[in-house]
Amino acid sequence: MPDTRVTVWNEFVHEQENDTVAEIYPDGIHGAIADALAERGFDTETATLQEPEHGLTEDVLDETDVLTWWGHAAHDEVDDAVVERVKEHVLDGMGLIVLHSAHFSKIFRELMGTTCALKWREAAERERLWVIEPSHPIAEGIDDCIELDEAEMYGERFDVPQPETLVFNSWFEGGEVFRSGCTYRRGDGRIFYFRPGHETYPVYHDEEIQRVVANAVEWAAPSDERATYSQGNAEPREDIDTSDDRTVH
Repeated sequence: MPDTRVTVWNEFVHEQENDTVAEIYPDGIHGAIADALAERGFDTETATLQEPEHGLTEDVLDETDVLTWWGHAAHDEVDDAVVERVKEHVLDGMGLIVLHSAHFSKIFRELMGTTCALKWREAAERERLWVIEPSHPIAEGIDDCIELDEAEMYGERFDVPQPETLVFNSWFEGGEVFRSGCTYRRGDGRIFYFRPGHETYPVYHDEEIQRVVANAVEWAAPSDERATYSQGNAEPREDIDTSDDRTVH
């Protein structure tokens, strides 16, 4: 963990346009997340939409073990070339943590291959995130559930592929439920979608939410023990007749 390098990406729009959000996150949502991860021993850097190449240059991604992504108002402003670059790094083994309304980000929809649409409601209602898989590393240190006094509701149906593991399932005061903690693998990369994080509520100041994000970063980080494999044209393992040259390659 101490050597895990995390780039915390945020579109950084609401904090500059909305006084309520700026008061909750004076250093931006990215600043709050990066600080919480740094306190837990991670090597953190931040990047935002407004930077050249959105702060996600090839050099930055080469040095990133896990990328966290928060977006909401400016999904369409993310350059497609940067999305493709991030995707290739995920497929090559970089971890990706997708937060709250980044379910609609270009990168998450590209990796899921679905609309990632859902129901939603802003009513500052209570949310309980129930731990579905307490043995999963992302749930380490979390009791039966996390309770948030104020949350934006996300409700089913959530148009995503079946998760590899459903770690958290949410219940909302208005009655809806939602798959709030979903793990996936794409190529060599691990992906975790984590629902909480609406910008007008101080969700990322909550210690249990911070713990989950930190657990997810540690889980998603590439492992030195990752299996190696070869691809492309392969020599036969056994003796066979290779004289057949019918090919379009």
